[in-house]
Amino acid sequence: MKLSVPGRVTGAAAVVVAALLTTSATADAAPARVAAAPDIPVAAVKAHLTQLQSIATANGGNRAHGRTGYKASLDYVKGKLDAAGFTTSIQQFTSSGSVGYNLIADWPGGDANQIVMAGSHLDSVTSGAGINDNGSGSAAVLETALAVSRAQYQPAKHLRFAWWGAEELGLVGSRYHVNNLSTANRAKISGYLNFDMIGSPNPGYFVYDDDPAIEKTFKDYFAGLGVATEIETEGDGRSDHAPFKSAGIPVGGLFTGASSTKSAAQAAKWGGTAGQSFDRCYHSSCDTTANINDTALDRNSDALAYAVWELSD
Repeated sequence: MKLSVPGRVTGAAAVVVAALLTTSATADAAPARVAAAPDIPVAAVKAHLTQLQSIATANGGNRAHGRTGYKASLDYVKGKLDAAGFTTSIQQFTSSGSVGYNLIADWPGGDANQIVMAGSHLDSVTSGAGINDNGSGSAAVLETALAVSRAQYQPAKHLRFAWWGAEELGLVGSRYHVNNLSTANRAKISGYLNFDMIGSPNPGYFVYDDDPAIEKTFKDYFAGLGVATEIETEGDGRSDHAPFKSAGIPVGGLFTGASSTKSAAQAAKWGGTAGQSFDRCYHSSCDTTANINDTALDRNSDALAYAVWELSD
């Protein structure tokens, strides 16, 4: 994160026919859902985080824009998506004198005039590996995309996933993407879902309140777990949903907190430590694989998949 029947019928046969007619009428009135969202295994999400940590360690300790660690991170994600049957494309831009990259992955099928999009920024700051910020969102979006492939999910709407570059320099990659969409193509995006820092070690459960339908989808999921949520305010306008919102596209997302301090009331509600930041390693060298709360990462990854399935069906 940056500073949706002829003939005679016997009595027994009549019962069968009536049952069939009733079943048909019920199906016409309330079609069954195509599929339920899968559980996203947190171990798989964490395996991606381990890979991102290894990439950072091998490339000067970070995965920042313009550094070798960022491109290696993008290549890792792209390789997984290509192998899973996605159509991937890389969008290049320039920022601070360096070439940056966005990665876009489209799942075949669905109504191309109704696109549900989920995304996260893939870059870190230069001071660390950026495993919560934002390896957590990037890994969860990746594993949800891979779950789409494993299920061979065929939703009514078209699914698109994205990983943004240079978010930490001012939402550069996502802004470049949105600014280069035609008016017609912007209108095709029925919703953009953003995931930036979803595994904070002293987590809160925050839901963006930008679009009522998307917000309700996330709140319904957490209510089903018995987990209370709050409106996200700390990162409002500071992550990659902002350019989409400015372009009139419905947005939503999840967040577990950054440098703000958890209150006593929040600690009573969610656990953790009152008087301490949600993420004490925000934008620091200690934002490593040790800087992740597994429960928060698991819940938010499952909520991500739930929203993708609900909003695309």
